[in-house]
Amino acid sequence: MNEESYRPLSLNELMKVFDIGKGEKKQTERVLKELEKEGRIIKSSTGLYGLPQNMDMVSGEIQGNEKGFGFLLRDGDEEDIFIPSSNMNGAMNGDRVLVKLAGEGENGRRQEGEVIRILKRAVAKVIGRFEYNNNYGFVVPDDKRMYYDVFIPRDAFNGAKHGYKVVAEITKYPQPRRNPEGRIIEVLGNEDDIDTEIMAIIKMHDLEVEFPEKVVRQAENMEDKVAEDDLIGRLDLTGENIVTIDGEDAKDFDDAVSVKKLSDGNYLLGVHIADVSHYVKEKSAVDKEARKRGTSVYIPGRVIPMLPFKLSNGLCSLRPGEVRLTLSCIMEIDTKGNVVKYDIKESFIKSRERMTYNQVYSILKGNDEPIAQRYAYLTDDFMLMKELALILNEKRLKRGSIEFEIPETQVILDENDYPVDITKRERNIAHLMIEEFMLVCNETIAEHVFWLHYPFIYRIHENPDMDKLLEFNKFIHNFGLGIKGLASGEVHPRSLQGLLNKVKDKPEELVISTLLLRSLKQARYSDEHFPHFALAVKYYTHFTSPIRRYPDLQIHRIIKDIINGRMDTKRVRFYEKTLNKVAQTSSETERVAQTVERDCDDLEKAVYMKDKIGMAYEGVISSVTSFGFFVELQNTVEGLVTMSSLKDDYYHYVDEQHMLIGEHTKRIFNIGDKVQVTVSAVNVSRRQIDFALEG
Repeated sequence: MNEESYRPLSLNELMKVFDIGKGEKKQTERVLKELEKEGRIIKSSTGLYGLPQNMDMVSGEIQGNEKGFGFLLRDGDEEDIFIPSSNMNGAMNGDRVLVKLAGEGENGRRQEGEVIRILKRAVAKVIGRFEYNNNYGFVVPDDKRMYYDVFIPRDAFNGAKHGYKVVAEITKYPQPRRNPEGRIIEVLGNEDDIDTEIMAIIKMHDLEVEFPEKVVRQAENMEDKVAEDDLIGRLDLTGENIVTIDGEDAKDFDDAVSVKKLSDGNYLLGVHIADVSHYVKEKSAVDKEARKRGTSVYIPGRVIPMLPFKLSNGLCSLRPGEVRLTLSCIMEIDTKGNVVKYDIKESFIKSRERMTYNQVYSILKGNDEPIAQRYAYLTDDFMLMKELALILNEKRLKRGSIEFEIPETQVILDENDYPVDITKRERNIAHLMIEEFMLVCNETIAEHVFWLHYPFIYRIHENPDMDKLLEFNKFIHNFGLGIKGLASGEVHPRSLQGLLNKVKDKPEELVISTLLLRSLKQARYSDEHFPHFALAVKYYTHFTSPIRRYPDLQIHRIIKDIINGRMDTKRVRFYEKTLNKVAQTSSETERVAQTVERDCDDLEKAVYMKDKIGMAYEGVISSVTSFGFFVELQNTVEGLVTMSSLKDDYYHYVDEQHMLIGEHTKRIFNIGDKVQVTVSAVNVSRRQIDFALEG
């Protein structure tokens, strides 16, 4: 069909061309229907098959808007197509559709189109606020990309009360001029309750909090402690000074470290990772559920774990004083940070201590005598760790690795899980130590398997899209900055790190760091090797967190097959067949987890700020739009100053400079400007905070 000479053919004509017998007609029809569903081919009203693009049609995914219109995100990198509300024809956000092109929009605007066929519905359930009168009700979706309210007949209320958050199952999809219809299948609770709102976010992204009974039963049937037989043939590291170093609120400890100085001045770094794969057997109920979840999701005060509690916080967690099975990567590193020798072993350890970042930082600073005395026997080890981490960090920065200084939000909860403070999560040298040790371990594992030419899952970060970097370059030109190497089309990560160094500790640092990060592609998992651009490294993977990331668990199985001589032709074929799907699913679940974590943080911020109305704060303009500008406070809370709230002048948005300028006063609002604002409104359900400009 891609051939120039192709003309649309009927089913019988296609069978004749391919010399397909009558007995295979049904199978041929099935193949054609599958291609139709994917939007790769189209069947005309006269029963002829051809390519959509040859009939002025394109396929893709609808991105909805609360005003009723949408955009078709086309397959590939081509420009989106605008779909007016009158041409949506019942399509909803996320639906896969076929769109007929309708020429350029008015005044040279982007291409427009009309949805002519819905190939696959994306939404089966809607989460939102239930509103009703005596005879019928509606669910108003939380997801504002969902334009339609869902009509609920009187007999489908299922006990829901007015103003409650609910889950509605769609029973009839929308038609032109008719809302979708549904029934309430779950009542989440009063929308004023923070737990209800968090559950609504979780449900919106189709995450399961509870494990299926079969999974729980399988986990509960596992032994409570490490069996003696499991230690046979493993490297005994219980005599080593091995510790875990994590945050104060960590519960699952899947990595532990040890460092020694060798007689020739080199360092011996041990990174010891929980051997989750010993307990989570391939294709078991626990494994299938872990693969489906892909990752643990961390939200303030709680976690949706990838593995059942007995494994994540018990049998696999590297708790102090308890023997645990591990997979160890033991690396000899010279004084320039090069790994000169390494070994990967199945092992068992007994962690000496469960350390926190702040405890280790206090020991290194020498400013807390009781802590220093308590851990005096480990002080030399921590000093060595710091020494090695700084060497590794210097090497990494020299090769051009990008370091984004974007603060993370820390939500402080009271005993009732209510937010009482929002702060920036502080980083110190102890964080750097663990970060550098995990990075060098991941690099070592990835390069090891690459040169063995076995199937593998890499953590890749592709080169940036030049158009996006050009757009970013235009923006930073306003600050007198530019990206080196952009003109040649060859941008090295080192030049981007150089740019970040120039804005360090300046008002525009956060904005430029954030916009640069958005201009780069997202890192993802792949069964095909590709370098990691941001880390400026050729080989990279994720090996160090198998309790909370499925790719790491899968990589452990591959490593163990290799070191135990099980990587035969059959296993190679198995991995070749399955790793692509594992990588793809893991990348998707990672994105979902990031969205849920961000939405929950935004919810907690809104709840925290709702009783701060009228209070004044200093902030920095973080972005400027055609409808106003966003201001970020010192505690990372962000709110909107709407254009309509600026009463001193009429303001116009200047796209190229990302700024607002007053028509008469010529007053300018730029990204990075410091401003005084007061909290004017908070909508918890929409996770939206409004500010009013002071003065």
